[in-house]
Amino acid sequence: MKQAIDSLVKRLDGLAPSVALVLGSGLGGLVDSVEDAVRIAYADLPGFPASGVSGHAGEVVAGRLGGRPVLMLAGRAHYYERGEAAAMRPVLETLAGIGVTRLIVTNAAGSLLPEMLPGSVMLVTDHINFSGTNPLIGEASDGRFVGLTQAYDPGLRAAIERAAKATDTVLHKGVYMWFSGPSFETPAEIRMARVFGADAVGMSTVPEVILARFLGLKVAACSVITNLAAGMTGAELSHQETRDMAPVGGARLATILAHVFREGLLDA
Repeated sequence: MKQAIDSLVKRLDGLAPSVALVLGSGLGGLVDSVEDAVRIAYADLPGFPASGVSGHAGEVVAGRLGGRPVLMLAGRAHYYERGEAAAMRPVLETLAGIGVTRLIVTNAAGSLLPEMLPGSVMLVTDHINFSGTNPLIGEASDGRFVGLTQAYDPGLRAAIERAAKATDTVLHKGVYMWFSGPSFETPAEIRMARVFGADAVGMSTVPEVILARFLGLKVAACSVITNLAAGMTGAELSHQETRDMAPVGGARLATILAHVFREGLLDA
């Protein structure tokens, strides 16, 4: 990890972002808003994983957003790629090592609410880990017993809500449920998820949130809705649908996040 920290600090050349964003499927367009961007391929940073998912660039993009330092992870490794729930641990440890204290995670998700249509943005208020695994399995220290009562930081959530209101961007709020993937959920599983209290489903984010809290980072998360979940429309789901619809909600999310940084809503 020290090699990755040293390499990243050298490449950042004095830029010291305290906020990092993880960009989900089809959301890479957010990096276009970064001023004076420095791009570093994951392959050039020791321990960083190679993503095998289309729509995930696999690079660090650092610079300024709204005049404020930011670091973006354009792409992530997923549990379903190699069965490693802690695949993003080296990445998050590196971010913590360079001084990042707040993490905003984004993802593409399926909606369980008829009124939360594709192209919508949902602020995650809580999650359900339905994957059957945890990224801290195998961790030897007592730090593995991470409290998640406030996994999603109230202050960060409030900043995102204020930005949505100021930009007249509709922002839904709800619970995200993590399925392991890579196959999509069945209609029966979606009916179950609804009974359990989920509002959206997806194949990422939760392990990163758990790891980030383990490392002491404050976390917020937003889902870009790419489809209504299985059984709600009668149509079959596909990754192409995710790629096609993610930029629509991604543009709305970009508007919100740009305002958050431009107005310094995270500075308080």
